[in-house]
Amino acid sequence: MTGIMDDGHAGSADPGGCAKREQILKGAGTVFLADGYEGASMSRIAQVAGVSKGTLYNHFDGKASLFSAFFEEQVRCRLTPIEALSRSDEQSVRLTLIRFAEIAVHMLISPVALGLYRIIVGEVEKFPNLADTFWRYGFDRKLSNLTEYLTRIVDRGELDIPDPRLSAEQFMLMCQTRIVQRRRFGLPVDDSDAAIATFAAFTADSFMKIYEPRHQ
Repeated sequence: MTGIMDDGHAGSADPGGCAKREQILKGAGTVFLADGYEGASMSRIAQVAGVSKGTLYNHFDGKASLFSAFFEEQVRCRLTPIEALSRSDEQSVRLTLIRFAEIAVHMLISPVALGLYRIIVGEVEKFPNLADTFWRYGFDRKLSNLTEYLTRIVDRGELDIPDPRLSAEQFMLMCQTRIVQRRRFGLPVDDSDAAIATFAAFTADSFMKIYEPRHQ
């Protein structure tokens, strides 16, 4: 099973339920990132989390649902700035796209994100549910946020984009070149804030050049 049981934890009326769930997810993250998906066991996760196996199974029905919950929690914490940006019109399109790119790069090169990416790429053939987790809770959410923003600026005539969702995916893939790809493979690369800012500006300018209104 790949879903979280019911609302994600048992005994929601228990005020300590959320704290216990967070404790479990923290322990699960430590084990998944250290041992990979296949190498992680529910017994080991319970031990690291400091809970009994019975408590662990009261909250999650198995390793798949636990991994999905951990992945979703990591994404949820990091997506807030992107979600806010997708609904804002306070800055120019260029500055907004630059900020999108900066946030995306910082998010994707974080130690947890790199660890999760390697787990999914390395083990997806044996565990196809990992790809669904990655897409549903990770890439697709960022894609939806950016699509929302691009659709709005197309409606205002600021860019000429026939398919905002496809172009959002294109932009997200552009954000993964150079810095992100090299970090994923452990290759040397300048990932300082200054380097990321320069890369983000280049990415935004390149994207806008492709879709600038034809009457200009």
